[in-house]
Amino acid sequence: MSLADLPPLREALERHDLMARKSFGQHFLLDLNVTRKIARLAQVTEGDTVVEVGPGPGGLTRALLETGARVVAIEKDSRFLPLLAEVAEVADGRLELVEGDALKVDAAQAAGGPAHVVSNLPYNVGTQLLINWLTGPFRPLSMTLMFQKEVADRIVAQPDDDAYGRLAVIAQTLCEARTVMDLPAKAFTPPPKVASAVVRLVPKADPPPVEVVAALERVTAAAFGQRRKMLRSSLKALGGAALCERAGISPDARAEVIDLAGFLALAQATLDAAPL
Repeated sequence: MSLADLPPLREALERHDLMARKSFGQHFLLDLNVTRKIARLAQVTEGDTVVEVGPGPGGLTRALLETGARVVAIEKDSRFLPLLAEVAEVADGRLELVEGDALKVDAAQAAGGPAHVVSNLPYNVGTQLLINWLTGPFRPLSMTLMFQKEVADRIVAQPDDDAYGRLAVIAQTLCEARTVMDLPAKAFTPPPKVASAVVRLVPKADPPPVEVVAALERVTAAAFGQRRKMLRSSLKALGGAALCERAGISPDARAEVIDLAGFLALAQATLDAAPL
């Protein structure tokens, strides 16, 4: 038996009497044409290692395995493990199942080396997982991730866009980020209340040092925490007008108009002002 011989996803779900759980933010992609397109957009090739979070019934898992990649699938909902085990049986040893909460699982250890992340992320933890992968110890080779459209827009937003904020600054400082696919709610089972989009993030070759990124997190948290205020006010705890002037930024500007270079200058200015 091979991957091609597996039953359709709907049939597999019915046989195992499985339904999506709202508490886990589950919405399944059952159209293999869609999941195969996501695998292509992720540019996964034979021999790659891919971490997938929340595989559920395994639609995207199947598509990733078809590329010849090794897949490490992290699943919190134990109900799906027997179904996924059936996929593993025909995957020639290339599917490893990890039961656990992706927010707590050591993804670097699970991957066992350099890895890409390709996932239809559970809606309720997607943003936190992205931040963890951007700033934590596990740094994927690339990330191709499904989010709610609103979150995807926040990741790729530009200065002066309504969606521009802390997530855009941190993601785009560390990665090249772009939306590569939009999906309507009806593409999922059950359909969510909102549309979705796939964002591809590729780490930059020369990211800022860790201490600058940490300072950037503090600056953006303060600036966008009071985004309608001038920076002289929103950044008061970090130095206010004096900090802005050291960074070459107008203290009267608001966070929503400051570009990546401006925020990096503010982050560096906080470090330069720190006592030795």
